[in-house]
Amino acid sequence: MSKVRDTGLIQDELLIFEQGGEGRKGYSLPRWDVEQVESSNLIPSSLLRKDLEGFPQLSEVDVVRHFTRLSQWNYGVDSGIYPLGSCTMKYNPKLNEEIARIRGFSNVHPYTPEALSQGILKLMYELRSFLAEITGMDDVTLQPAAGAHGELAGMMMVKACLAARGEKRKKVLVPDTAHGTNCATSSIAGYQTIEIKSNERGIIPLETVADLMDEEVAAIMVTNPNTLGLFEEHLAKIAGIVHDKGGFVYCDGANLNALMGVVKLGDLGIDVVHINLHKTFSTPHGGGGPGAGPVAVKKELVPHLPIPVIEKRGKAYFLNYDRPGSIGKMRAFYGNFGVLIRAYAYILSMGAEGLKKVSQMAVVNANYLMKRLKDHYYLPYDRTCMHECVLTDRFQERRHISTLDIAKRLIDYGFYPPTIYFPLVVKGALMIEPTETESKESIDRFIEAMIQIAKEAEENPDLVRQAPQRVKVKRLDEVLAARKPKLRWSENK
Repeated sequence: MSKVRDTGLIQDELLIFEQGGEGRKGYSLPRWDVEQVESSNLIPSSLLRKDLEGFPQLSEVDVVRHFTRLSQWNYGVDSGIYPLGSCTMKYNPKLNEEIARIRGFSNVHPYTPEALSQGILKLMYELRSFLAEITGMDDVTLQPAAGAHGELAGMMMVKACLAARGEKRKKVLVPDTAHGTNCATSSIAGYQTIEIKSNERGIIPLETVADLMDEEVAAIMVTNPNTLGLFEEHLAKIAGIVHDKGGFVYCDGANLNALMGVVKLGDLGIDVVHINLHKTFSTPHGGGGPGAGPVAVKKELVPHLPIPVIEKRGKAYFLNYDRPGSIGKMRAFYGNFGVLIRAYAYILSMGAEGLKKVSQMAVVNANYLMKRLKDHYYLPYDRTCMHECVLTDRFQERRHISTLDIAKRLIDYGFYPPTIYFPLVVKGALMIEPTETESKESIDRFIEAMIQIAKEAEENPDLVRQAPQRVKVKRLDEVLAARKPKLRWSENK
């Protein structure tokens, strides 16, 4: 049995302006081989930067150590388990990063002529085919830059298809276990959202869909597996109810890493699904982008795909702008190409069996974690989960310990906390996703820390309430921090 790491995340570092010494340099230049001229004689003084008072003078090693220490304040998936539920923060193989940096890929420009971009276009064309096969859909657009962007593209295609039929529907059904962006997307697309309450099993009740579905409903937006980590086991029947009334079924595919290779969403009656490449296909997550949220559709929506669509004529690949039914461009260029390369490389390296194994391991890891923690934290839905599980602070509440306290105490044990207080349908939620890339030893260390915190909540609750302690910045007044953030360093920390 591995032991809990009783360590914190403590580092400290002075501002760079507080470091260095007179005369230090981190560079050396060759001797001048031309006459020296004052810059003010060549460049208008209005364009010259003034000298910065107190500008630091540092050696190379000063600079390297400063920024290395700053980097160590960050916690990422390369540091340890990153158990954010819903976000799927899994390890990304470094091989895919290397492939994306090949000069022929990394130096390509959006205006490069098609004749000189055949390898680029072929890669994107084949990635479309892979994603269509994995989801069981008929075609795919790679244009959207993120999951929510993909949602909007999908709902715009639904709207365009309905308009082509001569229909103007007003409503979209959104379960309370769907991702929060689904409601926002529906509103931006011009629809009124109607919430569906989940049942005691944490899934969409068939009878509610049947009651709400009418000729004014354009679509239902489901997340499967949903945000409780549960499989929507009646999805095919729900799709039948929606289709009978002429509506579409949209699936948020953010949790595809629990299904790929096992279930094809198209076989369940899904008409349109967006795919978060960063959650499922090993591309970077966060950092401001660029991201990728491809959208896969069934044939009725294919005419409305965003332009340009990558097509093949004979042996040549080209960008087709001549598609009259298209919803238009979602962005100027396929500027997220580097992200697409990583997903393409991941799919090729894994193969069909490998992708299936990913789903199986994601489900096994989540259920293992859930089973070991269910006696220590309340489990609102005591049933087999998919890639993530949701626990709560109900057992700890009697000692006045909250979900936030538990999350903060995890930092003292050297772990990044899981998602908290989401999904909103569960009070005091701890939403944990170990992902398929974590080993049993890694998950055990996390579990043991969670069990230890549950014991501390009973035996020494003040210790948990005052966490974190082994960190650079201790517990903040979060309301005050949000309303009056301190963005500058001062002596009076």
